[in-house]
Amino acid sequence: MAKAAPAEQLKLLELQGLDARLKSLANRRRMLEADPRIKDLQDALTVAQGELGTAKLAVHDAEAELRRSETDVEQVVTRIERDEARLNSGTGLSKDLMALQSDIASLNKRRSDLEDVELEILERLDVLRERQATQQQIVDDIQAAFGSIRAELDSAIAEIAAEEREVSQARKAFAEGLDAGMLEVYEKTLAKRGVGAARLFHGKSEGSGMMLSPGDLAEVKAAADDDIVFCPDSGCILVRSPEWS
Repeated sequence: MAKAAPAEQLKLLELQGLDARLKSLANRRRMLEADPRIKDLQDALTVAQGELGTAKLAVHDAEAELRRSETDVEQVVTRIERDEARLNSGTGLSKDLMALQSDIASLNKRRSDLEDVELEILERLDVLRERQATQQQIVDDIQAAFGSIRAELDSAIAEIAAEEREVSQARKAFAEGLDAGMLEVYEKTLAKRGVGAARLFHGKSEGSGMMLSPGDLAEVKAAADDDIVFCPDSGCILVRSPEWS
């Protein structure tokens, strides 16, 4: 059975307090890192960016359609201008001039139809661009909210990290002054049980929160003051204070 002076064993309670503080800080950090708002915003951003991509594609396709329509109109206008120039020159046979007039009339009808199509595309494009702008604003708003929450969490995590460093340094300095054999037992117990040591107070283990049975108490009473004893329920080291029994 491992041994350590009673006064030395009492120091384990302070060490356990530091370890409990480190555990609490680690739990807080994990909670912050797993903040559900981050995932919710990431999911919302994924959806919004997908919808924005769809809106941009619709605008791109409509702009391409508009360019084709504008090209069609320009080609018809060019033909009209060329035919009108030939007609205005007055050269050529009468039947040819009459044919030119007929072609020009047909081309003007074609131009009117194409310009109607162009106007419809322009109107549709305005709606699509407005939809894209609205979706872009949604994405921007989500990103702004994400950035704000991320900054808030990063700040809180940085504060925890600073406190963790401070407590870790204090723990290291304190542990260096403890009995080496006792510390080794404590460290192994802490790693295995999650709690290294707890006070035994008026027959109750503060490691498990339970009263020891008469048989367990009898075993503790039978142990020497410098014996290191363990909680039968939690498995941690039981530190016997003056009022332990």
